Amino acid sequence: MTPPCREGDRACLPGGSGLILLGLFVGILSCAPIAPQTTNYPDSSLTKSWDVGELAKSLAQRNHQLRSLRTLATVSYWGEDGRAGFQEAILVHRPDRLRLETLSPLGAILIVTADGAEIMGFHPREGLFYRGRSSKENLFRYTQIPLELGELTSLLMGLPPLEAQGRWEQGDNSIYLELAGGVRDRIVFHPSLGVPAKWERLSAAGEIELSALFSDFFLTPDGPFPLKISLEAHTRQKRLEIHYQEPELNVTLPLPLFVQEKPANAREIALESLGG
Repeated sequence: MTPPCREGDRACLPGGSGLILLGLFVGILSCAPIAPQTTNYPDSSLTKSWDVGELAKSLAQRNHQLRSLRTLATVSYWGEDGRAGFQEAILVHRPDRLRLETLSPLGAILIVTADGAEIMGFHPREGLFYRGRSSKENLFRYTQIPLELGELTSLLMGLPPLEAQGRWEQGDNSIYLELAGGVRDRIVFHPSLGVPAKWERLSAAGEIELSALFSDFFLTPDGPFPLKISLEAHTRQKRLEIHYQEPELNVTLPLPLFVQEKPANAREIALESLGG
């Protein structure tokens, strides 16, 4: 989920749109169970006033229910450096495992894996293999999203990127949580479904630094799940929209999917050497 950037020795995710399915991802899907039948939620004019205890309980339940995700997605990016659209294969195993494959008609043009120890990115066309420790800085080099790995995996599963525990303050169908340094997180809940519909991270000065909108909910055995996630880094003037295509929730994902072996013909580069 990286916007356009210059070619060369920087970790760069090309921004072309792709067709599905590539051979590697077919292999991943071939042993998967069939996705459960889902039903779209109708728009409802019925609303409910939720108290802080109910909202915090709803958030804690979703944190417990949503553990893994396998899906294809269409990703759109807007920023000062241009705009791009591409197809992505996304595998998430909370709290700290992630696999992203950027697809083209000829196959994957980038494979990124991350776990609690390392982040690796393989660029098949260039024959480059980037490796670095699992950190917020290295993850940002590939995703352009300034979040820790555990926060990003939650976000991709339609969850606000924070722990449910804490002393919450009541808002209008929303709750606030005070973080370190005067930073605050705000979660707005869907008025009828009672699940998170918007998340904001506010600076100590009260300015919105990051926000995410969760929309197009559909019914699953594990509760409502958003088919669309819109993420905006306000201070960086960057925006991502992720549209999921038939996501599978809480599926078994073998741990080897979240690591990579360097191909023999690839040149290895340390992610930390890139700077930025």
